Amino acid sequence: MSLFERLKIGLTKTRERFSKGLDDLFKGSGNSESLFDDLEGLLITSDFGLETSVAIIEELRQRQDREAAKQPEKLRMLLRQIVLERLLPAQIDLPSWTEKPTVVLVVGVNGVGKTTTIGKLAYFFRKRGNSVMLAAGDTFRAAAVEQLRLWGERCDCPVIAQLQGADSASVIYDAHNAAMARGFDLLLADTAGRLHTKVNLMEELKKIKRVLGRQGGQAPHEVWLVLDATTGQNAHSQVKKFYDDLGVTGLIITKLDGTAKGGVVVGLAQAFGLPVRFIGVGEAMEDLRPFIAEQFVEAFF
Repeated sequence: MSLFERLKIGLTKTRERFSKGLDDLFKGSGNSESLFDDLEGLLITSDFGLETSVAIIEELRQRQDREAAKQPEKLRMLLRQIVLERLLPAQIDLPSWTEKPTVVLVVGVNGVGKTTTIGKLAYFFRKRGNSVMLAAGDTFRAAAVEQLRLWGERCDCPVIAQLQGADSASVIYDAHNAAMARGFDLLLADTAGRLHTKVNLMEELKKIKRVLGRQGGQAPHEVWLVLDATTGQNAHSQVKKFYDDLGVTGLIITKLDGTAKGGVVVGLAQAFGLPVRFIGVGEAMEDLRPFIAEQFVEAFF
């Protein structure tokens, strides 16, 4: 099965709801002003977000011509093009990291699937030919270290860990030293899930960044925030807080296969202008995949 076919399957719930909504609107409303109001409502209920939905419909109004106004399919294609144009800036190729090891700090709130995501990232980068080490920085959750070790075995990646309750910054510091000494290309660092509203837990992440910074070089080179697509608009407040506190450099949006509101990707891309590095559309290791705007929109529509 191709990557695009897996993406289409993963976005089935979103596509079925969104496309059926479009079909129903075009059948029932013609091209009256109420059609644009209803289209705006469909975008909002698909989790594009209020501000993004209003902006898209306003642009649709301005760009439609008389021919498109009489043909719903042309209006649909114009809507598709506008959504694609708004997503393209979020599709940025992974940089050619020159410093070894490149350190990617993976953060997020409880339950978004950070540890599983790190395992799938390790699989992706190993297939790309990179040597990868994992840092078990989630020392709070009892099963997190063992879970990461299992992923390490599956992906043939060493895991640096300490006992439960150890200082997370210390674990990641040791892992960074080990990755430097052994010449690894990439260090993926797990962290404990935390509510973005808990000041002391956010301070722990800042401490990790400071400790890595004292090592010299640019570490951490990336801070990737994992978001659960099923949380919808709540993801916006998470991005804002993590970005303000940590300087998030990219988003990973998981569980898109579990929601009919995949428009959250569009809303987040518009609201924050951050790269969407990866999206998760299933349980298999191959279902965490780099974000490609054209394929996402094609599967969405």
